[in-house]
Amino acid sequence: MKMERRLFHNGPLCDAWKTLRKRSRNIRYSLVLKIILSVGIVLLLSICAWAFFNVRHYQTKMMADIVSDCDQLSEAIRLGTHYAMMFNAREDINQIIHNMGKLKGIEHIRIYNKSGQIKFSNIPPEVGSATDIQKEACIICHHTSPPLQMITLDERKRFFPSVRGNRVLGLISPIYNEPGCDTAACHAHPKGKKVLGALDVVISLEKTDMALNTYKNWLFILAVFVFFATSAILLLIMTRFFIAPIKKLIQGTRKIGNGEYTALEPLRRRDEIGRLAEAIHRMGLDIGRKQRELNRQKNEYERLFELVPCIITVQDRDYKLIGYNQEFSNRFGPRPGDYCYSAYKGRTEKCEFCPVEKTFQDGNPHYSEETGLNKDGSLTHWIVKTAPMKNNRGEIIGAMEVNLDITHKKQLEDKLRQSEQKYYAIFNNIPNSIFVLDADSLEIIDCNDSIKTAYGYRKNEIVGQSFLLFFLEEERERYHAVIRTSKEINQVRQVDHKGEIRFVNIRISPSEFSGRKALLVTTSDITERLEVEMQLIQAGKMATLGEMATGVAHELNQPLSVIKTASSYFMKKVRKNEPIPADILLTMATEIDGHVDRASNIINHLRQFGRKSDLRLEKVQVNDVLKSAFEIFSQQLKLREINVRWVLTENLPLVQAEAGRLEQVFVNLLINARDAIDEKWKTRSASEAETKQIELHTATHENFVVITISDTGIGIPKQIIGKIFEPFFTTKKVGEGTGIGLSISYGIIQDFKGTILVSSGSDGTRFTIRLPRSEEP
Repeated sequence: MKMERRLFHNGPLCDAWKTLRKRSRNIRYSLVLKIILSVGIVLLLSICAWAFFNVRHYQTKMMADIVSDCDQLSEAIRLGTHYAMMFNAREDINQIIHNMGKLKGIEHIRIYNKSGQIKFSNIPPEVGSATDIQKEACIICHHTSPPLQMITLDERKRFFPSVRGNRVLGLISPIYNEPGCDTAACHAHPKGKKVLGALDVVISLEKTDMALNTYKNWLFILAVFVFFATSAILLLIMTRFFIAPIKKLIQGTRKIGNGEYTALEPLRRRDEIGRLAEAIHRMGLDIGRKQRELNRQKNEYERLFELVPCIITVQDRDYKLIGYNQEFSNRFGPRPGDYCYSAYKGRTEKCEFCPVEKTFQDGNPHYSEETGLNKDGSLTHWIVKTAPMKNNRGEIIGAMEVNLDITHKKQLEDKLRQSEQKYYAIFNNIPNSIFVLDADSLEIIDCNDSIKTAYGYRKNEIVGQSFLLFFLEEERERYHAVIRTSKEINQVRQVDHKGEIRFVNIRISPSEFSGRKALLVTTSDITERLEVEMQLIQAGKMATLGEMATGVAHELNQPLSVIKTASSYFMKKVRKNEPIPADILLTMATEIDGHVDRASNIINHLRQFGRKSDLRLEKVQVNDVLKSAFEIFSQQLKLREINVRWVLTENLPLVQAEAGRLEQVFVNLLINARDAIDEKWKTRSASEAETKQIELHTATHENFVVITISDTGIGIPKQIIGKIFEPFFTTKKVGEGTGIGLSISYGIIQDFKGTILVSSGSDGTRFTIRLPRSEEP
């Protein structure tokens, strides 16, 4: 028995059984079988329903025809016997019934009277016999009391088996009393009697039943034939148009699954299967392309994992290394099964704060910064980041730890910290005040300690305040825009802690502070320097006034002479008691008044010129200042026969300057022009064709106002022309010049953000001043 079992389980019978089971399983799960069975069942049910209703209809129609024929036969018998009944010709009636009973298919023909007695029959022995009116045909009318007189055709028919066992149809037809019957002489019936009797015709349904059975059999055969024919055709169609393409699609998809992404060629069909094949073909191409890209990325990521210049390890819950990259292997040479803390940290147990442990606990990434020793004993620093590794069910199966070496960064941080400390010390000890301002609001973010000396504030008092705090209130709005758009601002008036005015030069450079756009502002206190310069300028003015003393004296001598002459005339007339004519008195009084005004104007002009200038700039009309400076020299130039040529541009734009200091520049240049002309004519170097002339010219060029003062004097030698603006440099003799006039003029023009240039030759010297036109409202 055991041998037979082994033969069955291991022999050919087992293989055959497995093959049979496999084929039966394939057939059982076959799509064709399911479709054929589904369609076949539906078709079979449809054919059965069609056959049922068709047979029923055929049977109903056939019975209706037979009943109709039987009714017509009954009517023919009744009409045939009607005449014989009218004359009570019983032999004729029997003959008619006997002849009609010979017809094929007729079983019985009976005529019953009102009492149920058979009066006539095609079977002679039945004549005269009586039947129970509650049975057989009589029950049709006599099942009610009184008996029914009018019944329908359906109520008159009945089906019952014959003696031979076949079915028969019986049709009872009432015989009504007619007008001829109640007047006949033979056997008159009362007029009130409605029904005289009944005609019962019984016909055989044997042939009808045989024909109906034959019809049913043929319908069954037809149904079976249609079922199998339809199934066979459906099988052929499914096999040809569905099964074969589907098998091809299955084979193609299996090849695609095995990596043969171009194995499935599109079917040359435009139906759904063709489109499905096309879609699968394109899917295979897309999968192949994406698989190649995935393989490329996989190889790239593997290469990056191995070559990335940081340490990467993968650890399990026991902190054992289950994976690491090439950098880790080259750096520490781990062995399989090593623990992370022993492989590259030299520990015998896990770290006190372990980010890998935290990742296993909560499944989130964690960071840490750690310090260790390299193989050579040098100190090293790492930034550690961990991330969980999960399977398809979301379970954490490992943790990836990435270590980035920041040793160099730490060293740089130490150097940067030392550098910051050094530069912060420099920042605080610079004698100039330094501010760090917010680029938009000009809020003071930081400043150095020098502000205590310069402004009298402590650092904590002004940090957070606006830098405009140091400006005069009426100038803050203007400087708010200027500071944000300028790189330097010179000679700015500011206010210190005590409210005193300080003059500073401001240097501005854009910067960044703690992630904010900032301005680095340096202020240099120039108050003392400006005071020294103003003293020097004032000394220059005094020297200029000294040089102008002779001319001024002559200017004042003329009105004084007129006044002296007029006063002498008045005294003479008074002594002689001579009357003075009114017109002469008015004329001389007018002259005295005019010359007094002239002397007063000269004195006021000299007083204003000698007054200490204000450092505040304002809008100035250059033509007016030039005319004012010329008034002092007009008489001197006339005495020296020096002609002045005016070439002034009308409606000249205004400039930002200080009128007094600008007038001093023009006075210095006019004095130099006068002296150069005098020097040329004293040395007899001038030719007879040359003239003594000073030309004053003003114009505009681009955004500048240009002033040119030229003379026909002796000129400046080329070897010294580059030194004329140096302090205390002069070409005049000792006692005739201080050497500070042009130097002061150069500084004044620089304060006005302008330029002064000189050009000279044998025909004289030309000074050109360019001042920027005022753009402020």
